[in-house]
Amino acid sequence: MRPSSSLAGLGGFMRGEGVYPEEQEWQKCTSATSGTRQSPIDINSAGSMYDPKLKPLQISYDPSSCLRLRNNGYFFQVDFEDSKDTSVISNGPLKNHYRLNQFHFHWGAENDRGSEHRVNSQVYPAELHLVHWNPVKYKNCDEAILRENGLAVIGVFLKLGRRHDGLQKLVDALPSVKYKDLAVDFFSFDPSCLIPSCSDYWTYSGSLTTPPLTESVTWIIMKDSVEVSLEQLAVFRSLFYTSSGEKQKYMVDNYRPLQPLLKRTVFTTIPPSHESGSQKNTHR
Repeated sequence: MRPSSSLAGLGGFMRGEGVYPEEQEWQKCTSATSGTRQSPIDINSAGSMYDPKLKPLQISYDPSSCLRLRNNGYFFQVDFEDSKDTSVISNGPLKNHYRLNQFHFHWGAENDRGSEHRVNSQVYPAELHLVHWNPVKYKNCDEAILRENGLAVIGVFLKLGRRHDGLQKLVDALPSVKYKDLAVDFFSFDPSCLIPSCSDYWTYSGSLTTPPLTESVTWIIMKDSVEVSLEQLAVFRSLFYTSSGEKQKYMVDNYRPLQPLLKRTVFTTIPPSHESGSQKNTHR
């Protein structure tokens, strides 16, 4: 979200050597919630429920709606113009279209951690979140953050591999927002290049992963990951939580710990596998 938002950014919970200045306050806020639909979660593929009625997600992003790149002190974020239905998603588990507001990433100081969600306890070195809000029910993103069915967030896991050519334009711009509160114009970027070609996903009802932790999110976690290079992740890790002139704190480990699934069901488009038995249930 934009800095003026009550959210002050989705998805970050700092720990380790790179921490928010407000770390202690955030630890208290994120651990004290009494909610029953908190995020992120560890997705158990065997326990997910195949729903044959789930449709593929329709994604229509217009690169011209990309506006700026900023370091908000939690992660770097790319903002989009969202006063019109220029960049939207629809179908999938959604009852209507949602507008793209921003996207950002979470990553670890090392490659053995970084993603917020996990699948069968597997963690990835980074995770992309594309944040959309519901313009049919709400007037703006700030209102949608606080309300039922207000947000839809696509999660994409990043794994180490080959250089991602589509991501490189963004990576090249990151040194210009090395410190907190720096922002630059960032135009003509199409984030659909970061979406895996396989359309399968898991979906569940969850929450923001930063205060106010409101349970307003329909999560859509893509099954397949996308490859990025170690050199590209190294640029992520070269940013700072802190402003220029302050004691430097590297922007790493900006993810929230796992939350209990409780009584929720994770639905999926992945059919049951007779060979592996990965999805044992079917929703009719």
